[in-house]
Amino acid sequence: MQTKIYGHRGAMGEYPENTMLAFKKAIEAGVDGLEIDVHLTRDGEVVVIHDEYVDRTTDGKGAVKDMDLHTLKTLSAGSEFEDLDNYDPATWTLERIPTLDEVMNLVGQHEIELNIELKTNVFEYEGIEQRVHDIVEGHNYLNKVIYSSFHMPSILRMKAVDPEARIAWLTDKVPLWPIDHMEELALEALHISYKAILKHPGRISGIEDRIRVWTVNETGDARRLIDHGVETLMTNYPEKMMAISREQQKEIEHI
Repeated sequence: MQTKIYGHRGAMGEYPENTMLAFKKAIEAGVDGLEIDVHLTRDGEVVVIHDEYVDRTTDGKGAVKDMDLHTLKTLSAGSEFEDLDNYDPATWTLERIPTLDEVMNLVGQHEIELNIELKTNVFEYEGIEQRVHDIVEGHNYLNKVIYSSFHMPSILRMKAVDPEARIAWLTDKVPLWPIDHMEELALEALHISYKAILKHPGRISGIEDRIRVWTVNETGDARRLIDHGVETLMTNYPEKMMAISREQQKEIEHI
């Protein structure tokens, strides 16, 4: 099995995170999937942004939950990334916070997987699970979406909304008995920090094909994790990681 590569917030190591530009660049690199983060606006729209506040990634200030979609769409989602080598002020300043619907339109053209992280561990977004599910269902994409969260109740609510939903628990530690968590909570996968996996690789023995690892950006770490047989690597540098994944697959085929 070739380890899959997901673009973490698109290709955020080189392009403004969680923007349509970053998603398109990750897709151009050949990723198997994208990882995105979602919040609810004041008027109930599902938008794709990592933080609860817009301050770090846009030229605005304030909490996403306190703004309506129209206001959020006036903010630049690319102008704050001048430190990236590819920075282009003429085009990046025009990037906007995408809606989930806009991202779904993009991934649907390429038939790739989509990991939607529900950012529900700081603010309570009442009804976000149902709202997200309805958008995904509207795009007929239920079988290619994985829902994850650090907030366990949120993914369990998603399972209640749709018993067939693929859910994954996000954690920075490897549980002592991970298979127990997966079976008891009907988890499709665990999404675990790469540092935790490399520290305790034995704990995922036998369930490597149900482990997705975040956020892998170094070549050496990627090779070790691929050798362990993990299902997916999430990375800020999808082009680099796609090359490593293909290379190691060729090595396996020649053994």
